Amino acid sequence: MTSRSSATTARTSSEGRAVARTQTLLKGSNGIGTVRRTVLPGGLRIVTETLPSVRSATFGIWANVGSRDETPTLNGATHYLEHLLFKGTAKRTALDISSAIDAVGGEMNAFTAKEYTCYYARVLDTDLPLAIDVVCDMLTGSLIAPEDVDAERGVILEEIAMTEDDPGDCVHDLFAHTMLGDTPLGRPVLGTVDTINALNRGQIARFYKKHYDPTHLVVAAAGNVDHATVVTQVRRAFEKAGALSRTDAVPMAPREGSRTLRAAGKVELLNRKTEQAHVVLGMPGLARTDERRWALGVLNTALGGGMSSRLFQEVREKRGLAYSVYSYTSGFADCGLFGVYAGCRPNQVHDVLKICRDELDRVATHGLDDDEITRAIGQLSGSTVLGLEDTGALMNRIGKSELCWGEQMSVDDMLARIGEVTPDDVREVAGELLSRRPSLSVIGPLKDKQADRLDEAVS
Repeated sequence: MTSRSSATTARTSSEGRAVARTQTLLKGSNGIGTVRRTVLPGGLRIVTETLPSVRSATFGIWANVGSRDETPTLNGATHYLEHLLFKGTAKRTALDISSAIDAVGGEMNAFTAKEYTCYYARVLDTDLPLAIDVVCDMLTGSLIAPEDVDAERGVILEEIAMTEDDPGDCVHDLFAHTMLGDTPLGRPVLGTVDTINALNRGQIARFYKKHYDPTHLVVAAAGNVDHATVVTQVRRAFEKAGALSRTDAVPMAPREGSRTLRAAGKVELLNRKTEQAHVVLGMPGLARTDERRWALGVLNTALGGGMSSRLFQEVREKRGLAYSVYSYTSGFADCGLFGVYAGCRPNQVHDVLKICRDELDRVATHGLDDDEITRAIGQLSGSTVLGLEDTGALMNRIGKSELCWGEQMSVDDMLARIGEVTPDDVREVAGELLSRRPSLSVIGPLKDKQADRLDEAVS
């Protein structure tokens, strides 16, 4: 069991200058599950969650930059930069970086999303100082050498080609474009062949300097870690790089905005010679800060979140029309998406779309049964806890929470919020979201008559 605490300690130097602010955000039992936060003078935030019962630790650095921060000509620059930070610093070559973590049996990787980027390493607790030194060095001392920019361009183009060879993945990028158009949120995280070929070293280096300031970063560590020790090691690494010179800097606040999606009834078809037709039927969802997101999570689980969900039962179990069918939500700072995905034979695409649309309309009008909601609450609660059973997941939770919400929520608090969702809450959010006219994205080998009928699914 954890409880909230606002106790703050401010350490000062011999001159009386404030050098750090530390808070205990969540107080665990016997130190287990305790989450602490320190803000260094340069605006760098450090959050940790202590779990003494494990022998591993995951260390990550989150940057408040994603593909939505790119101009059209810079599309793909955030992900390109993610690759380049692994290519070498003044202290280490690319081989030095990878071999240092490999030598202790650790794992290191990174990922880029539309609103943030994360670099992380998972190691034995005794090797945490090494992970901190390597990841901090990557983030503060990348050379972005011209020859690395040129070499990595080919790697990223191959990654784009690999994604395009997977229509079940690519259709979600198409759906984002259908809903958000040619906007930063609507463009692909990887960029396009044209934008990647056009990016140069100068553009990427300027992007790095602008968005990797310590005020834009959150350091997160979870596992068998000591907060004060992590703070000392991180501070030493950043000070060596000269990255904490602005002693009056303050952390960047979470993103805000008020974007409205107006894509009702839009259809986009990418005609490709695939074995299946891949479809996403959806509409605007909720921003990640919307208090109704808990009810939407229950609705999403009941509608398409598992083998007992309505869509799975109606499309796969009863009719055998698809192998994969599910619903999902994506929440951003100022808007969100709700989508239903299915992959089926091209000659059955209209049957699948009709069933999905009928279920959406039925739930919008009549809501879900109480039994469905109770089952969904249990399923969502269980999956929430099971998804946090390793130090990597814990690091993701506290790092993303600090960056995106500016606060921490314990697992007990999360379970309580899910458990507080009522049938009326679910019916209300279903009536509001699912009654909207949907839009549709399709990838597959549809003939002219099949393509002409796609408008029926969104009419």
